[in-house]
Amino acid sequence: MPGYNITADLPSITALHAGQTITIRRESNPTATLRAEYAVTARPCPPYCIQPMQLEPGVETLGELEVLDFLRRISAGDEALLLVDSRTPDWYAKGTIPGAVNIPYAQNMAGQPSDLPGLRQSMLDHCRLQLSGDTLDFSRARTLAIFCNGPWCGQTPNYIRTLLAQRYPAEKLKWYRGGMQDWCALGLTVI
Repeated sequence: MPGYNITADLPSITALHAGQTITIRRESNPTATLRAEYAVTARPCPPYCIQPMQLEPGVETLGELEVLDFLRRISAGDEALLLVDSRTPDWYAKGTIPGAVNIPYAQNMAGQPSDLPGLRQSMLDHCRLQLSGDTLDFSRARTLAIFCNGPWCGQTPNYIRTLLAQRYPAEKLKWYRGGMQDWCALGLTVI
């Protein structure tokens, strides 16, 4: 829509979500407001502390345009990439970025206890990892772009640090620091 492009030259992009093509664009209703769950500004720290821009050496921090390019590349058939929503299933169900796969931090490569059965295997399958005894093989690992609720949410930073501790290659980890709060603040499509 004229006047509500993502950038001057980019009106929208398409992403694949659960086998369906979804058009991502900016909200065009001039009276639209931020979703209530992302409008809260008073959050106690800890646990809701503002996160740094650079999380860990070798882990790239992404903005919205980089996430959109990541999704464009996935939709074009790049199977080496995966957008991961690290929030719990109830938050994922409230709305996520089109194209994101829900692999909650509650279950990670360290096999931490969780009330979300089967997610460790899901992580292995989605990320194309091999498990030989207690050793993980990352030779076919996908490049992950991981996000949670926003720059005050510690889920994704903890998730990435756990993956790094398990020897997931840092160059294959991307962090969308702005998460759902920034995505929604910019009026981008949520599914």
